[in-house]
Amino acid sequence: MSRLGRLRAESRAAARAFLRRRTAVFFTFFFPLIIVVIFGVLVQTRPGGGGLFTESPAYYVPGYLAVVVLFTPLSRVGSEVARHRAGNRFEKLATTPLTRPEWLLAQTLVNVVVIGLAGILLLALMVVLTGAQIELSPLLIPFVVLGVGLFCGVGAMLGSLADSQDGVISASNAIALPLLFLSETFVPPELLPGWFPTWLSPLTYFSRGVRAATTGEGGAITPLAVLTVCAVVGFLVGAWLLPQTD
Repeated sequence: MSRLGRLRAESRAAARAFLRRRTAVFFTFFFPLIIVVIFGVLVQTRPGGGGLFTESPAYYVPGYLAVVVLFTPLSRVGSEVARHRAGNRFEKLATTPLTRPEWLLAQTLVNVVVIGLAGILLLALMVVLTGAQIELSPLLIPFVVLGVGLFCGVGAMLGSLADSQDGVISASNAIALPLLFLSETFVPPELLPGWFPTWLSPLTYFSRGVRAATTGEGGAITPLAVLTVCAVVGFLVGAWLLPQTD
């Protein structure tokens, strides 16, 4: 079987596995919508006021997108790796032509499609419920793809290093929650201490790039370049850490 054929077969298997887990489907598509309703509709933004949510609704597009781009790959890929380890499936995988990078790439492709659909629904809901004025730039696509690829790689790392599936979920939340609020997403950098290094978070470059692409303010090329490097490194390290045997 060719490499393309192996990727196609593994992607189909990964997609079917995702659809069988109704809880995963629910949280992938509806959890970010709940976040929009809570923060975008109930809390609402107060431009010119004090405290949080003082920017225009469009400012928070990266934060809402980050909910799916960050949480979904970390938990899904990490849990899948943990399940494979528990079932000794990587040992069986080593007897097939499918390589570890190909396996992770197939998982990433499924996540790109799923998160892309969730992102479209989320952007539409933001426009309808919050009145956000969003520019649908083609640059949104590479930012979402690279963000998903990066955190699929990180999820593979967590799944390879954690001692159980529960450990993966705990580690995913411990990483994702601080990143979500400290990467220039919902909290503007001017509200953080001047010494706080938001530039160390790869999600910061996702936020800056998506914000530039959807508002037309600032440049998107530099964040895109940095995110590309982070995604390539994260994917390669994640694939390298995947066990060959259990």
